[in-house]
Amino acid sequence: LNDQQRQAVCMTPCNQLILAGAGSGKTKVLVHRIAYLLQTHTAKPSEILAVTFTNKAAAEIKARITGLIQHQPTHLWIGTFHSLCHRMLRQHHTLCDLPEHFQIIDTDDQLKLIKRIQKEQNLDEQQWPSKQTQAFISKQKEMGRRSHEIPIDQGLELDTFRAIYVRYEQLCRQNGLVDFNELIIRTIELLKGHPNIRTDYQNRFRFKLIDEFQDTNHLQYEWLTLLCGPESHTTAVGDDDQSIYSWRGAEVKFMMSFGQHFKDATTIRLEQNYRSTKTILAAANAVIAHNEHRFGKELWTDNEQDGTIFVYNAFNEQDEAQFIVSKAEQLINEQNEAPKNIAILYRSNAQSRTLEEQLNQHQIPYRVYGGLRFFDRAEIKDALAYIRLSLNPNDDSAIERIINTPPRGI
Repeated sequence: LNDQQRQAVCMTPCNQLILAGAGSGKTKVLVHRIAYLLQTHTAKPSEILAVTFTNKAAAEIKARITGLIQHQPTHLWIGTFHSLCHRMLRQHHTLCDLPEHFQIIDTDDQLKLIKRIQKEQNLDEQQWPSKQTQAFISKQKEMGRRSHEIPIDQGLELDTFRAIYVRYEQLCRQNGLVDFNELIIRTIELLKGHPNIRTDYQNRFRFKLIDEFQDTNHLQYEWLTLLCGPESHTTAVGDDDQSIYSWRGAEVKFMMSFGQHFKDATTIRLEQNYRSTKTILAAANAVIAHNEHRFGKELWTDNEQDGTIFVYNAFNEQDEAQFIVSKAEQLINEQNEAPKNIAILYRSNAQSRTLEEQLNQHQIPYRVYGGLRFFDRAEIKDALAYIRLSLNPNDDSAIERIINTPPRGI
């Protein structure tokens, strides 16, 4: 560990905000902090709650902790906001008025349910796009707002959205369905409505560690603060300069006001970058310097100065694809670079078409990575729908999915 990393890892129990620049080893610090708490017997495994933003990150942290302490710690709570809330709801489903085998629905299932409601209410899809309704419901839930908390007589659009939201909540309760935001809302309602359970979790989780803190939204932040008791210590790791998810509810203000909510907080900056060259870092620092409302830090590296960065301003997507492929062809023909060593990154799957056309024309072999995730595949969702229905006969969305799969002419 470098000096700043060691300071963060070996800090006596307190609230701390770790400002970790890109490539500065934030996951390393998070993992070593947990290992340090365990090895110094400052905390038992059951007293540690670590929150990440992806299941992959959670699995990596668990594996790295096991490697550091040479055994697999049991009773550690490490996971995403959704998976940890899911775990709490399973333990207290009766108090939350949920069936034992309540089902989590993804965004596709949620959209199908909304389409069904809109059809039931004779709403035209052209005038009332179901994805727009879905965005409205998600936005309300991200703010922790139930349908009955939305005022009535607010105009045709808002009143229509509210009516769909009311029916959506009714059907979810009736069928034992929970969407992703609902997992957190129900857990917040559990903690607020049952002070004894809230106190139990506060006393249990003396140490809370949150990864990617800059991406926390209103719901997630409220859940975190409810779990904070007088004897708990919170370590938040993140980078205000990497807050890019405001479009899905993330609010960097929680990071900026960390010291107000978590008393006597210490701020540590991790500024040494291990990932990038001096060229890339200098460019990144120059761009980031224009951000408003930031803590401020200057990333530096011992890595080499390497090449230059250039920008090509393309006329359209065809011009862009031609330019990119011509550069790849130049690398292959003039510098004997293997095609497998060249990567083309694009923002959305739709953009690959023009690139693929150009690669084919220039006879450059390529492979497209990405596509549907395993659990998003139709046959997997069909199989899971059968299992869901066997556990919960009231699951209408499951019966709708499989009643004619395989085809029965129903």
